[in-house]
Amino acid sequence: MNLYVYILECADGTLYVGATKDLKKRVKQHNESKAGAHYTKIRRPVKLVYSEKFRTLGNARRREAAIKKLTRQEKLVLIKKT
Repeated sequence: MNLYVYILECADGTLYVGATKDLKKRVKQHNESKAGAHYTKIRRPVKLVYSEKFRTLGNARRREAAIKKLTRQEKLVLIKKT
């Protein structure tokens, strides 16, 4: 199974970190769905700026938690490395 941890840049310049099994579908949901993350729903459109691929849910969730703890500046550095 492939899982993804991702960072979105919202229209207001803020960053959102999440995890999913289907990256393309999830980004589309963030931009179009009435359901889902309230944070991104009110900050559309969003743009995928970073992602990492994992084989296990545990590894993906740990990485998601670690990225969420980073400062904005640290997240920007991570994004620029790609």
